[in-house]
Amino acid sequence: MERKITNFLLKWKEELLRKPLVIFGGKQVGKTYTALQFGKKYYSHTAYFNTNDNLELLEIFRKERSIDKLAILLSELIEVPIEKNNTLLIFDNVNDEDLIKGLKLFGYSKNDYHVIAITSNREIIARYRSEELQYKYMTEMDFEEYLWAIGEEELAKRIRYSYANKRKCNMHTKALDLFYNYLLTGGFPEVIKAYCDGMSSFYQDSKRERIFDTYVAELASCSNLIDIKRGIEVLNSIPRQLKKENKKFQYGLLGQGSRAKEYENVIKYLVSNQLVYRSYKVSTIKSPLSSCRELDSFKLYYPDDGLLCGRLHLTKKKLIEDDDVRYAVYENHIAHTLVEAGYALYYYQSQGKAEVNFVIQNRLGQMIPIEISIKKGSKTKSLSVFMKNFTVFEAYRITENNFSVRNGVTYLPIYAIFCLNEQLY
Repeated sequence: MERKITNFLLKWKEELLRKPLVIFGGKQVGKTYTALQFGKKYYSHTAYFNTNDNLELLEIFRKERSIDKLAILLSELIEVPIEKNNTLLIFDNVNDEDLIKGLKLFGYSKNDYHVIAITSNREIIARYRSEELQYKYMTEMDFEEYLWAIGEEELAKRIRYSYANKRKCNMHTKALDLFYNYLLTGGFPEVIKAYCDGMSSFYQDSKRERIFDTYVAELASCSNLIDIKRGIEVLNSIPRQLKKENKKFQYGLLGQGSRAKEYENVIKYLVSNQLVYRSYKVSTIKSPLSSCRELDSFKLYYPDDGLLCGRLHLTKKKLIEDDDVRYAVYENHIAHTLVEAGYALYYYQSQGKAEVNFVIQNRLGQMIPIEISIKKGSKTKSLSVFMKNFTVFEAYRITENNFSVRNGVTYLPIYAIFCLNEQLY
């Protein structure tokens, strides 16, 4: 399946001052598969190393500091030729400090070795981040990649054309219908492949549950054993939190007597390891937005819509007919799409309880409010009030209708959120 990160990898491959590339992201998003496919297609050889409990590999990196000698020893270890410019070296499940120090050797000066490291551990990256390494965040498949996977490349092009030219999409109904399928399937490549192969929804559900179990297993790394239990409680509560009219995270849903202080550390762990995404409340707008956030008021989202739909036991019929549930799923979809595009999440709520679902700040410091409006007969005044009170660069109202622009607001169909990834920078 085609992934957008491949274009980035091609540019990296041709860089004159290429550095070892660290691909990081959540589990099961396709990091290893994509790197292996890239090596197979664009290199003569691929030297793959699974670093988990690989004592021989770690011993080589601990003792050897010459990259040419390292290449010889690594080649002998797996019996694959390691040739400059012709071999892609892939180190998977990178978590060891000595291994990271060894990989940095390939980044100290110009050389012709092509090295990719893969990890799901964001904390290890924060701890050992350095200028000798290059970093690339990878996510699950977005709706555009999903359309590519199911053979709907032309529809993806038409959506992008409509967004760029602010014109109605003549395949709107089809796009919305396929988007419902995507929400239920989710963006994990393994589940999408099962869908493309015609596997039953029950089979897809089992794969999603297995992936959810890997998220729960990540909690085993918590230093405090009680945080494992608390982390599971937080993960399991998110569907209930998002179904509420007020989607602010409420500790009371975790159990009677639950307090913020007890869950603070594990929520921080879940967020830092991309197991959940957090959006902070702001009640005033100024740059930077981070200075306005209210630390005790936030929402939590899953990093994948299929996980949420699975936990809500949704069918396509129920998704289409239940406005409240669909609203929650849409909000989750927008949240993880924005995070994966590199934005910090905030939502605006005034003293009068008027709420704008998302407010983001682009790299130029410009404010961009985003409001969801899908419920029939609902009055959506919050965005208008926000635009009167604050200076905004662009404003979006997310609907189930076709593309349009009215009163300075771009009306964007929910299936076109992926277009914001590259356009809001």
